[in-house]
Parts: sequence; structure tokens; C-alpha cells
Amino acid sequence: MTQELTTSLPTEPERPSKSPGWWRDAVIYQVYVRSFADSDGDGIGDLRGVRERLPHLVQLGVDAVWLTPFYASPQADGGYDVADYRAVDPLFGTLSDADDLVRTAHELGLKVIVDVVPNHSSDQHPWFREALADRPGGAARARYHFRPGRGAHGELPPNDWESVFGGPAWTRITDPDGTPGEWYLHLFAPEQPDLNWDSDEVREEFDSVLRFWLDLGVDGFRVDVAHGMVKAAGLPDIGRTEQAKLIGAQVLPFFDQDGVHEIHRSWRRLLDSYPGDRIGVAEAWAPTAERLALYVRPDELHQAFNFQFLKCPWDAAAMREVIDESLAATASVDAPTTWVLSNHDVVRHTTRYATDSPEQGLTRARAAALLTLALPGSAYLYQGEELGLPEVTELPDELRQDPAFFRTSPDGQDGQNGQDGFRDGCRVPLPWTRSGDSHGFGPGGSWLPQPAAWSELSVEAQTGDPGSTLELYRAALALRRELPGLGDTPMTWLDAPEGVLALARPGFVCTLNTLGEEVELPVPGRALLSSAPLEYGDGTVRIPADSCAWWAI
Repeated sequence: MTQELTTSLPTEPERPSKSPGWWRDAVIYQVYVRSFADSDGDGIGDLRGVRERLPHLVQLGVDAVWLTPFYASPQADGGYDVADYRAVDPLFGTLSDADDLVRTAHELGLKVIVDVVPNHSSDQHPWFREALADRPGGAARARYHFRPGRGAHGELPPNDWESVFGGPAWTRITDPDGTPGEWYLHLFAPEQPDLNWDSDEVREEFDSVLRFWLDLGVDGFRVDVAHGMVKAAGLPDIGRTEQAKLIGAQVLPFFDQDGVHEIHRSWRRLLDSYPGDRIGVAEAWAPTAERLALYVRPDELHQAFNFQFLKCPWDAAAMREVIDESLAATASVDAPTTWVLSNHDVVRHTTRYATDSPEQGLTRARAAALLTLALPGSAYLYQGEELGLPEVTELPDELRQDPAFFRTSPDGQDGQNGQDGFRDGCRVPLPWTRSGDSHGFGPGGSWLPQPAAWSELSVEAQTGDPGSTLELYRAALALRRELPGLGDTPMTWLDAPEGVLALARPGFVCTLNTLGEEVELPVPGRALLSSAPLEYGDGTVRIPADSCAWWAI
């Protein structure tokens, strides 16, 4: 049985020759630096490797690249434990390599966004070393959250907060005289002490850090844990266990506190003082879409990752609800919605969608990509999703480096606690070629082993194959640039059968079938692109199970 699609479309706007902000409809590609490309043969990706592979991003059709931390770091958490915010870790190259990368990207027409990690530093940062040598109440300790313990001898943590990585969020130090001392707060690993944003020194230091990289030419910052920089006054108990989930809807005294917004406003003023639309992107986990929208008010940051969409199950009704809530929330503050399916902290969506088989996961992932790129606003792609890479689920324990994997939960079970402990699976280095011991990642192997099957998922294997996921992404991104109705323009829903989403943009329709069987619809228009082959009848089209198609009207 067929059901007619309503064809009333938004009035087609005349797209301005210059967007009011490049970021409002940009497609931004996340590079996890240590897993993208290795130039020197040590098995770890680096900045020169990224620079050498930038032509891949140009050919893919993205607008910008976001680089994960490459700063000086002991690498206790993949570089998110920063010891020097103005230096490049030798593992990834030099400051000159960073400068070369930015310049080359700009020459190729790509913007560059870098991570900034303001919630915590490394325990090897000079400030924290000074704090350990300082006395209780001293100025050096005021840059962090030091507190006396509870109990008769201070032997208990100051409160009941738990780390996102599992276990207590507090570690007790030993004072210089060898006696047990105060406790310090770390919402993540013990090697990542939380900074105290009530300190003027902390605020002034990060203003200086941002200016350093803006002066070098970067186009913006992705703000790590943007929702966690301010803690509730008095650091109150929560009163329950299993509390510190980065991906969750619960209200917590260390996440999404109102005080973070004053910091982001000050950063927006700093960004606006530079030419060229420099932007701030919030990694903010908020309980609701409305709370998330607060981070992108006109005087705050420019974008915030839409994790509600990332978490959404493969269900048409759930997807529509999340899309509607997201668009309404950001429209209330005149901001674009930012869509994301995967990143370096979550299981790849190719695997998340695979409820029955790996093949089903890839089929759904291809369809989800077309849906995402058809929605209003900006989109982020995580490296390797354009290749359809799955999560690597069988890494040997001895090769894992995710600190959450090594934390112990309160019940004594190792792994599978905190932030699940299995983030290494989405960080396995990319395959560029069919052959070689690292499939072209670098001349000296790779820091995590790649499955042998990735040979046929490599850039080399997929290039030129019209049925490949890589060529699907390339075609979709080319059309997104070409079609004036995509990007930062209105959207309306069209009538469609249960389990099917049909949305209209100016001159454009997208149809998504989330069902496990094909659906027959009236032909909406001229077929532009589909994630699976379409079959036609007399004025109808059969859209395969778990697939998406684009149409010109």
C-alpha cells in the first residue's frame, strides 16, 4: 500500500553569496591525531601525517578539520591530560609542524579547529606540581580543588562524587613531610586534576592560551567538557552511586552549572575580537535540548554537539522527536543545530546500529549519514565513518590504553565501568591502502592493531567504487555544497508511513526508511542519491529496508 507524500515545501530562499557565518552550515571532520596518519614510523599519528593527508579531506568535501589535543602531555588519557597548553608534544611533532598544518589547511580552503581542555590539567603541569609542594590553603592549591578529607583522620573523600572513568573522584596526596594530606578532585583520571574556575589566575591563563593559538591562525576551539568547568558551591554530596555519566540526563553538582555560561561569554568576546569568524564549539552534555541551547546563545559559543541525536535509537518516531526538539531549542536562540553520529569517546555508529548483523549496521550507518547531511545546520564527521569502519571489539587487554578500562568499579570488577572503558575500539588507526602492515597508516605499524578485513575498507579500496561508503559520502557532500536548499535553511516534515521519515528543504526531499522491509512510496521527485539501490514501479519507488534517498523537487 502506498501513501501520498505532501509536497508543500518551504519557500526557496535566495542563498547569500557569503554565509552569515561559515560555521552555521559547515561540515567539520574530526581527526583523532594519534590514529589518522603517521609520518615518522613510530606507529603513532602526528601533525605532519595529518598535513600530508589533508587532500583526502578536500576530496571528501568537508569545510573544516577539528584536531584532538596534540599538546605536551604524559598521555595518561590520550592527550586530554595537558602539561603545557602552548607546546606540541614531541610524539606529535613541533610547534612548527602545527604552524605548517594550519597554513596548508588554509591554502586548501579548510578551516582548523583545535581542542582546548579547560576543565582539568595534567598532574605533571607545573601548576599542579607547585600545588603538591604548597601548604593547605596556599595560593598554588587555589588553582585546583583541594579539600580536607572526612572521617576522624581525614581518611575519607571530601564528598561522594565518582569519576566518569569509574571509582572515586578524589585522590589523597602525601604532604612533603610524608604524612597523609588533603584530597584533590578529578572528575576523570587521577592524572587529570580539575582546575578551579573560581580562580582569577585560571581564567587569565586560559585567555592567554586561547590568544596564543588564535595568533598562530587557528579558526576556533572545541571546548572539552564545556559543561564541567564550574562546580556547585560547597561541593555537596549527591547521595547515590553510578552518578558520573558523561552521557546522561541526570542533574549533577559538577556538570551543567549555570556559572559556566559567564566563562563562555567572556571567551566569545575574545573570539569576536579576532578577524575571520573564529568559533567556539561546546562539548556539553546537558539533560535537555533546552539546556544545551543555553551554550549557543548569541553571546556565547557558536556550536554545541547534539548528543541527544547521537544517542537516538534506530527508530523513526524517536529520531523525529529528537530532531524536532533540537531544532526548536536552537531556533529559540537563533543558533544552528549541530549534528553528530560518532566521535572518539563512543562506539562507532556502524556498530551501534548493528542489532542483528554487521551488515545491518553498515546499511543503517550509510542511511543515517544521508539523513544527517540533509538536516538544517552543521554536521561533524568522525574520521573513518566515511569508510564505514566498525568498532574494533576484540582488542587484547594488554594493548588497551583507555584509562577508564583500568579503573576499578565499587563492586571490584575491572573494566566496563565509568565511561565504559572501551574507547580504544573507535580509535584504531585508519586504513589508507589495501596492503602494508598498517594499511598505509605509516611506515612503522600502528599503536593499535587494525583488523585484516580493513584492507577492503581502506581509502584505496573504496576510491572509484560507486557502491562504496566513501564514494557515497563524497557524492553527498558535493550535493550538499551544490544544492542551495541544504545547509542553514528551513525544514518541514512531509506525511509518510509509520517507520518512514520524509523531510523537505527548499527544492529538496529526503526519505528515510527505518523498517526492516522495503516501503513503496510515490516518486517524490528526481532521484539524486540513495544509500541503497532503488526500484521503480508505475509512478512509485520502492525504498529498501534501512535506507535513505535524496530527491530534487
